[in-house]
Amino acid sequence: MKKIVIIMGSDSDRPHADRIIDGLQRAEGYDKSSYAIDVYTASAHKEPLKVMGILDAHKDEKALVYITIAGRSNALSGFCAANCSAPVIACPPFADKVDMMVNIHSTLQMPSRTPVMAVLDPGNAALAVMRILALSERSL
Repeated sequence: MKKIVIIMGSDSDRPHADRIIDGLQRAEGYDKSSYAIDVYTASAHKEPLKVMGILDAHKDEKALVYITIAGRSNALSGFCAANCSAPVIACPPFADKVDMMVNIHSTLQMPSRTPVMAVLDPGNAALAVMRILALSERSL
């Protein structure tokens, strides 16, 4: 089974997560019996051990993509990317253009060895996940 793990930095990110989930469920090729979507709330700043627990719980998954939803300094995306080997897509929420610029810059400025992909539109984040997971079906 293919696994999509969404980690939100706070409960206030739930509407953004719901837009991503809706995009996943409407995506071509999505089949409820082949994909599992897990959603968690954990802050890298306030609950790093909880985030590590989520990553540890999924470390043996073969076809896995993380989507992180965090704003401001976006430590969540980098924390996940630095502590797992699965792809991490950051899809930060934003309230306005100023907030969007803060979120984009914090998401793009990751330290070395923390590969985070940034996708701003929730629907496009869903499509990116589907395309990444489709690679597990192809023989390269």
